[in-house]
Amino acid sequence: MPVIKQLSSRLANQIAAGEVVERPASIVKELLENSLDAGADQITIDVEGGGSKLIRVRDNGCGIGKDDLSLALSRHATSKITSLDDLEAVATLGFRGEALASMSSVSRLLLTANEASSGAGWQVFAEGEEMAAEVSAASHPQGTTVEVRDLFFNTPARRKFLRTEKTEFGRIDDVVKKLSLSRFDVGFQLTHNQKTIRAMRPAHTQQEKDRRVAMVCGPAFMENSLFVDMDGRDEQGQGLRLWGWIAEPTFNRSQADMQYFYVNGRVIKDKVITHAVRQAYQDVLAHNRHAAFLLYLDIDPAAVDVNVHPTKHEVRFRDSRTVHDFLFRSIHRALAQHRPGESVGEDSAAVASAPATTVSSMPAQSSIGFADKPSGASVQQQLATYGQLHEGDKHQPATPVASHVLDSAVRSVEVNIDESDEDCPPLGYAIAQLHGIYILAENTQGLIVVDMHAAHERITYERMKQGLDADGINSQPLLVPESMAVSEKEAALAEEQSGLLLQLGLKVERAGPESLLIREVPVLLQNSDVTALIRDVLSDLVEYGSTKRVREEINEVLATMACHGSVRANRRLTIPEMNALLRDMEVTERSGQCNHGRPTWSQISLAELDKLFSRGR
Repeated sequence: MPVIKQLSSRLANQIAAGEVVERPASIVKELLENSLDAGADQITIDVEGGGSKLIRVRDNGCGIGKDDLSLALSRHATSKITSLDDLEAVATLGFRGEALASMSSVSRLLLTANEASSGAGWQVFAEGEEMAAEVSAASHPQGTTVEVRDLFFNTPARRKFLRTEKTEFGRIDDVVKKLSLSRFDVGFQLTHNQKTIRAMRPAHTQQEKDRRVAMVCGPAFMENSLFVDMDGRDEQGQGLRLWGWIAEPTFNRSQADMQYFYVNGRVIKDKVITHAVRQAYQDVLAHNRHAAFLLYLDIDPAAVDVNVHPTKHEVRFRDSRTVHDFLFRSIHRALAQHRPGESVGEDSAAVASAPATTVSSMPAQSSIGFADKPSGASVQQQLATYGQLHEGDKHQPATPVASHVLDSAVRSVEVNIDESDEDCPPLGYAIAQLHGIYILAENTQGLIVVDMHAAHERITYERMKQGLDADGINSQPLLVPESMAVSEKEAALAEEQSGLLLQLGLKVERAGPESLLIREVPVLLQNSDVTALIRDVLSDLVEYGSTKRVREEINEVLATMACHGSVRANRRLTIPEMNALLRDMEVTERSGQCNHGRPTWSQISLAELDKLFSRGR
């Protein structure tokens, strides 16, 4: 073995720099976090050459005193924590005291600051060498400026790994955008090669915050997003709050490139959070699509460990199961409560129990094969009913709508709707059926087009789920119990969680150190691969402390049943039947999307129609 030696300070700093200073964007992130911790409300970032030539971050924060300047460039020197108790409840973005030391070891760094509103400031310079930093006087207003020049000038091997100037600046821009969303009260200005790229003023009002979000995420995101604000408590009674914007399921992405999540103002990526959000959208989003969201979780700092990774991109929750369930419930509820003409946050119970809006001149509305409220019938009985309806659909004529039918439909409504009609329901009143597929309706905004099969499919599916919730998950004993091999850890977990598994319709017994015996399975999953399902359930319990695998599998069966039990294309509906469907959509959760994540209805405004026909008003 070679002789053990103490690493030099320079080498130790460069090793640390490999963890903290990945690329120019890493430097911008660390410096911006320091500025925010210093209480700045205006930050300017100047970049040249994609950050490899120059990164200058100037703020108007509290500044740094003369006696602290040289110490600020030392490793493990910080003003943000002083004891282990502080580390267990970190309330600042930075706390390690490694960033400036790491930067100075791989660049030419100039730190200038002033902690007073008047008088001269001071500066300190470091150039990647192990040397005593010298402090000298410098003119500077209150705040701090950090200049990082010639990044990796003394480590050419690492410089070769940098991408093109455009790519590196793009990553810097992403960092600025993410941090600008973490602090709406702070103004940010970003320039590249003396050209202003972003100029964001502090946002205090809701309108100003919406404008900043639109600048970063795009106007389309804001036009198709719901604002949520949910409160809860963890097992220790500490407050949890989730607020922000979630995109409607119809506004989805092919990549997970518009997902921003902040914990106590810190932008992070976490598998528990990702899993909770994906589960919340699971029922309204196609499997190959990704949700878009901008969410903020406020939690007791003592309940989250931010000292997990040098870049501070990851966190560890003290009680990940509680956080996971709170996120899932909050987003799931928000998506469920959003119905046509209703904003998130309204009392869904009140909406669901509210009577359907009617007009005296409207004919009595009739059912099209489903009850007005969830019945006590079992899911199997409901399936029989839907099967009969589907069978009846096959015998409906497939002729297109004739003009005299359209005239008759319009006359039967006898309602004159204008923009001042306060009694008009959100989806308006049906006026015709198009090609046996779409319902045309008129509301105060203009024209509504409804995909009748997709809409009825969602209504049927939601009522099946309500019936299942009322009846519980019925299990069925296996004629011959099935044995499955598992690890000793999985077997112990199955034995420990036998009560929870039984609630899910799974009766599982431990048959040996590494084997389980399956005795009962859910009725609706009797033809499924139950052993694979149980492995996934146990995996979820280990990873997240909870599981929704069984319910997801059952929901897939219900979705198939609902699809076959819904009105089919080319079935002729009367005006009262169309209006009955519209009223049911208005009180049904998630009625904006079918079970496959496709939209069920679309609004065409009068302004859009006027533009289409070059018509002025």
